[in-house]
Amino acid sequence: MTPSDGYLLDNRQREAGERFDAFATLFDPTTFRHIEALGIEPGWRCWEVGAGGTSVVSWLAEKAGPAGRVVATDIDTSRLAPAGRPPVEIRVHDVGAQEPPGEGFDLVHARLVLVHVPDRDRALRSMIQALRPGGWLLIEDADPALQPLTCPDESGPEQRLANRLRQGFRGLLAERGADLAYGRRLPRLLREAGLHEVEADGFFPMTSPACTALEAATVRQIRSRLIDAGLATAEEIEQHLANVEAGGMDLTTAPMISAWGRKA
Repeated sequence: MTPSDGYLLDNRQREAGERFDAFATLFDPTTFRHIEALGIEPGWRCWEVGAGGTSVVSWLAEKAGPAGRVVATDIDTSRLAPAGRPPVEIRVHDVGAQEPPGEGFDLVHARLVLVHVPDRDRALRSMIQALRPGGWLLIEDADPALQPLTCPDESGPEQRLANRLRQGFRGLLAERGADLAYGRRLPRLLREAGLHEVEADGFFPMTSPACTALEAATVRQIRSRLIDAGLATAEEIEQHLANVEAGGMDLTTAPMISAWGRKA
């Protein structure tokens, strides 16, 4: 996938930075916990796939230290520049279409990436190919089909509108090739790919300032797409954004499934 393919959530839009900040607040603690449990230490060689923002890349660089290496790749690296100093190397790269940017990695990590990649199977093979024997793969992806609602407690018209807009968002993602049930399949896919010691867990954030910020930024980012597709009117979107700002709804994200395994 390239930036011209109509990716719904373009990294260059202003709201993308707000979404990355919300993702970092919501999911970095879980990501860091998993990577620490895998045994990261100074000198590790890490590939951060579809990095987007800098929070995970900078954390990996601190953990790997001067003797380590962190390769951060994305189809759009415009937001990675602040992290671009040793041991970090930034590359424009499409994990679903290109060969891996090296080999012998101790850790390959991707978060909220493969669900959007058209050739997910190739991307997964590429990431495993890049690992050293004994290296770890950690994939973290949402499963919007597992929990499709913005407001599970649909107690009034504000919540019903929020859930209808989320349904429209999911439809737009699916039209662009996103696999909305990908997260739940990760453990099986890692086993079928030959990885060992495969485990997984899930995280379902609900009712936090970061959930609110993520919802507002996402809806603003896809506002024109929702209107053009006839999924909402401009008035409905403005009403929803006002409802979000009012702070009276319990907003959620899709469950994040983390799965990891070791290369033989």
